[in-house]
Amino acid sequence: MKRPRYTKNQLFREIECGLSIEETADLCCKHINTVKAWDRGREMPECCRRLMRLNTGRVISHKKNWEDFKISHDHIVTPTGETITPQQILLAQALMYGQDKETLQTSSKLLRLARAVAKILVLERR
Repeated sequence: MKRPRYTKNQLFREIECGLSIEETADLCCKHINTVKAWDRGREMPECCRRLMRLNTGRVISHKKNWEDFKISHDHIVTPTGETITPQQILLAQALMYGQDKETLQTSSKLLRLARAVAKILVLERR
């Protein structure tokens, strides 16, 4: 019995990015026959590869300063392996802007509230 041979483009699309032919065609704004041609070995444009990587969260940006950051579901994964939610990013931004004593006290209260909300959200997921 003959095993099907996969091209590097097909392996990239199916295994690495987890995309179907239809999803790839839609994402890259290409015809299904074009994606099938890539699967048969025709050269895939680098911009489509990059778009597929961005879509699957394997890469956030092609810029050097984002090199080791990734997206996993609804979190950003830092180079150290920590996950950051959008709410944490917004909170950090808010904390960075205020530096006077009153703002620091407010920030401290906000941080305590955010931790309490995070605990509640974790408990709801269980």
